Amino acid sequence: MTGPLAGAPLGRAAPTPERYDAGLLFPVERSDARASIGLVEPLPFVGHDAWTAWELAWLDGTGRPQAAVARFDVPAASPRIVESKSVKLYLNALNHERHATRDDLVATVARDRAAAVGAAVRVALALPPAYAGLAREPADGASIDGAALPAIPDAPDPGCLRTTAWDGDETLHTSLFRSVCPVTRQPDFATVIVRYRGPRIDRGSLLAYLASYRRHAGFHEHCVERIFVDLAAACRPRALAVEARYTRRGGVDINPYRTNEPVWRARSAPDPRQ
Repeated sequence: MTGPLAGAPLGRAAPTPERYDAGLLFPVERSDARASIGLVEPLPFVGHDAWTAWELAWLDGTGRPQAAVARFDVPAASPRIVESKSVKLYLNALNHERHATRDDLVATVARDRAAAVGAAVRVALALPPAYAGLAREPADGASIDGAALPAIPDAPDPGCLRTTAWDGDETLHTSLFRSVCPVTRQPDFATVIVRYRGPRIDRGSLLAYLASYRRHAGFHEHCVERIFVDLAAACRPRALAVEARYTRRGGVDINPYRTNEPVWRARSAPDPRQ
């Protein structure tokens, strides 16, 4: 690999680490991908990237194995993301590390992730007795999966989006979204949720636009930001939110959320497919 991903573990054979090493986290600047879609400061949205690590394990102060589900909230305003395979290697490196208390582990992970992305990262754990409380929630709004589908562009093209004069507040979702990893070209599947206020977006054209990502190579966070920028420019909503709830790979899922309406909130419960 060349460019900003040179040296990243993604797409390479990597042994399972046996010792804790914060240096395993591989940061990637957001600026290059944002510049490619015309994003400049100040950003036209706020939001976060919600990571769920379903396979976190460590040792307590006595050496007893512990396990939890962890959530990391990375602010969209952070200058960097962390490449996902490096996060999985980092989490594996914690498996044999002793932490006297759960709070010590949380503080370590929050410090390491914050150093990698350049902003404070919120870390929360759910221990085994609380797993039953991680109830799944279906996507908000109406599904567009059955909408009449025009021709799907070969690549993401906001020119296929259509609106009408109807004006209101609507939430739509599709479970048919697919993009590909920019390095391995492996598929990434997600449920995408779009909430907007403004001219009505034709559902078939929205489905065609989102389906056109099937061969698009991009990290999860970058795909969501491109969708946001394209919808904002083509459909002119007064308020907009885009969330993608990606299915897990390697025990980790990532749910980026972007909005220009700060009172709107992303769902916190996992998607049924996660």
